[in-house]
Amino acid sequence: MANIFLVEDDTSLRHEVQEILEIQGFRVTCCQHFPSAAEEALASEAECVLLDLKLPGTSGQAICRSLRARSNVPIIVLTSSESEFDEVTCMNLGADGYLTKPYSPAVLIAHIQSVLRRVSSAPSRTLAHDGLSVDLARSTVTFEDTSAELTKNELRILALLMSNPGCIISRQELMLELWESDSFIDDNTLTVNVNRLRTKLEELGVPSDYVRTKRGQGYSV
Repeated sequence: MANIFLVEDDTSLRHEVQEILEIQGFRVTCCQHFPSAAEEALASEAECVLLDLKLPGTSGQAICRSLRARSNVPIIVLTSSESEFDEVTCMNLGADGYLTKPYSPAVLIAHIQSVLRRVSSAPSRTLAHDGLSVDLARSTVTFEDTSAELTKNELRILALLMSNPGCIISRQELMLELWESDSFIDDNTLTVNVNRLRTKLEELGVPSDYVRTKRGQGYSV
């Protein structure tokens, strides 16, 4: 069964939810340090994250934002807040579900199974070029058996370049891909994003000239 990562500061409720999930056959990992919840969730290779909103030292919204910047793992918010604003905020940050406490165990299980089905039924799309492969569904890049998570912008840049190997992709095309506009965007912002992508690839051992700059034209792989 799937590995669930649980972020809940109420000890009794955390134990209750963990027991419910384990009875259903799920593997459960509980957050140990809330300010580093996103990092713990990624390290646990969770297939679904259950996330409370009000947490010591951080907030569920901050964790949701951090996770979504690096991963497409399904996130279900479990909270006592019935605020429509909180729900809309969480969904806009990328949450896949929102349950208000108290909720029945059956409803919780149904939500988890629903998001897991959506993930498993999604087509697996992979791009490969010169030893580098990108999993578009999981937002990961792999080189020589070493993988790393990509942010949304890193994924979009690399996917566009790898979909057109040998072709020069203009800065305007990349800006349109990232922000759906090439207006009112500081040109340096694209450079920063490309440099971050290069740094991440180099940390995997990818040659430093994998993403090549074509002065006055754009980029290519």
